[in-house]
Amino acid sequence: MDYQEQLRLKEKKVYNNLKRIGGLSSLLLPGGEETTEQTKEETERNAVVMEPIIGMENPWRYRNKAQFPFGRNKDGRIVTGFYAGRTHDIVEQEDCLLGVEENREILSIIRNFMEEYKIEPYNEETHRGLVRHVLIRKGFQTGELMVCLVINGRKLPGQQALTERLLEIPGMTSISLNVNQEKTNVILGKELINLWGEGHITDYIGAVQYRISPLSFYQVNPVQTERLYGTALEYAGLTGNETVWDLYCGIGTISLFLAQKAKQVYGVEIVPQAIDDARENARLNHMENVEFFVGKAEEVLPEQYERNQIYADVIVVDPPRKGCDEKCLETIVKMSPNRVVYVSCNSSTLARDVKYLEERGYRTERVRCVDMFPHSGHVETVVKLKKW
Repeated sequence: MDYQEQLRLKEKKVYNNLKRIGGLSSLLLPGGEETTEQTKEETERNAVVMEPIIGMENPWRYRNKAQFPFGRNKDGRIVTGFYAGRTHDIVEQEDCLLGVEENREILSIIRNFMEEYKIEPYNEETHRGLVRHVLIRKGFQTGELMVCLVINGRKLPGQQALTERLLEIPGMTSISLNVNQEKTNVILGKELINLWGEGHITDYIGAVQYRISPLSFYQVNPVQTERLYGTALEYAGLTGNETVWDLYCGIGTISLFLAQKAKQVYGVEIVPQAIDDARENARLNHMENVEFFVGKAEEVLPEQYERNQIYADVIVVDPPRKGCDEKCLETIVKMSPNRVVYVSCNSSTLARDVKYLEERGYRTERVRCVDMFPHSGHVETVVKLKKW
């Protein structure tokens, strides 16, 4: 499908969900375009016009992360690639036009190494074999590369030889093993064994530096991430005097973006490892106006507000696909921030939560989509709601 047509379809999907589920009857497509569903009376109200979707100039080779499984094909050869839809049958492929070009060389080196050292790929049915997956990450701004081999054991035969071969690739910064001996289709285990480097790579989004480990969550499209966070920062309207809460903050990517312009930022995330990374990222950037809490947003926010009277001028939420917990939304309404910025990967739950806030004293002022995942059906949306 033509890329511009992809963008139009994604924008229209978000528009339809916000109107039908969210009840935003006065919402207009970019340019104030009417649809057959809109009446003249609706368009004469104080309409909210969606801002044009932010697409990519070059929607290829944008993914900074890839995970490839290993197995044997019907001829007995070691192969890697992608799982066929709704199966765990590997379709042999050593390149993907959405991933970085270095993937090809890394996969070739690992596959040839496994053949040479007679290392068996993992078999999910028998729970035998050693090499399960490889995780590859690249810092787009730094050029740093990470390779993490997921194994069904604690040692890789010939691991020094593999390390030396991988180090011939320019930019190779971190090589490690991830131990996953569970009978599971979850890719990564909890234990890391470092083979070379410091166990992480670094990258920048705008002026903010981030440390990325194999287990870190980090947006896979750094070019569009800067635009997404830039939109969120613009919608937050910070002047340097605001206290901001960032809910579902992950490794602090949005929090640190906000901290550049805010007086104080509080981040909340349920994953302890992510909060460790967030605190380290704040230290890396010498940002002392950020504090992070481990826990569920729907538990931490009410506790800090009711017990410690920590208020908010602006609240930013970036929840998982299921959207915000109702207890979290209830507390947001009680805290009564002047602005709420909602970043969403699921326009259906976004629309549901926007409707909740609209029914309790907030008005949607701005809406914009950002295409983080070209050539897929997914799209991110940023909505600004203002207290009125």
